[in-house]
Amino acid sequence: MGLNIKPLSDRVLIEPVAAETKTASGIFIPDTAKEKPQKGTVVAVGNGTKDHTMTVKIGDTVLYGKYAGTELKLEGKDYLIMREDDILAII
Repeated sequence: MGLNIKPLSDRVLIEPVAAETKTASGIFIPDTAKEKPQKGTVVAVGNGTKDHTMTVKIGDTVLYGKYAGTELKLEGKDYLIMREDDILAII
């Protein structure tokens, strides 16, 4: 991927999946009504701590809480950085 960022300790950098723009029946969803995505791909992983070894790895698709993490923009793309504890599941 070539990102020049390395999360510290038990933090993970996630690229969220794009929000749905159309419903199953074909109705377009306006930007103001789009749901915040709760699924994404792990882009970078910290080394963990002495008490916490990292479970997720780069490339994993994960589910996380709706309000988990901190949003940031790198090289024109949106990312979330969060603690591994905020990740609910690996898909």
